[in-house]
Amino acid sequence: MSTAVYPGSFNPPTIAHLAISEAARAHFNVDTVVWAVSRIALAKEEVVRPLFEHRVEVLREVAEGFEWLEVKVTEKQLLADIALGYDLLIMGADKWQQIQDPMFYDNNPELRDSVLSTLPKVAVAPREPFETPAELELPIPDALSLVSSSEARGGSTSLMLQPAQEFDVATGAWTDSERYERWLTEKLTDN
Repeated sequence: MSTAVYPGSFNPPTIAHLAISEAARAHFNVDTVVWAVSRIALAKEEVVRPLFEHRVEVLREVAEGFEWLEVKVTEKQLLADIALGYDLLIMGADKWQQIQDPMFYDNNPELRDSVLSTLPKVAVAPREPFETPAELELPIPDALSLVSSSEARGGSTSLMLQPAQEFDVATGAWTDSERYERWLTEKLTDN
């Protein structure tokens, strides 16, 4: 059995996350795709809402609909560490650009090159406006390269996967932080 890992914050999970996972599965003949979520995502340390456990709960609800999809929580932050033991590492072109930056390796290009050499096979989903190496490019519909969690949080809720949409409607988790805070307060009061 071959397994791919797709690290991300999935905040919220979008139609692009699922389509990229499906494309990687089909293109690389992968049996299982794991959405790996770091408790504290590198370069996204300020993300505190919605609460981590609520985001993971939504991801697990998404995964319940697909026998090939799993969700794993990790303490690891670096993609090279998260990818250990997997056959394929999936990422967007924005993340591909980021992992090339020596800043994440104590500004040491040799260390970066050494770390990147440990990665398994890599599949990069195109994403505007970033360059995607042709040999790593994952074939996905062009329209998906414009989909982002930021856009979904900004009000384009149709980009969210159904469990995320439902949670947002019920709580305002991604689109109405004040309503989400009220919901959290009410939930704590009820308990």
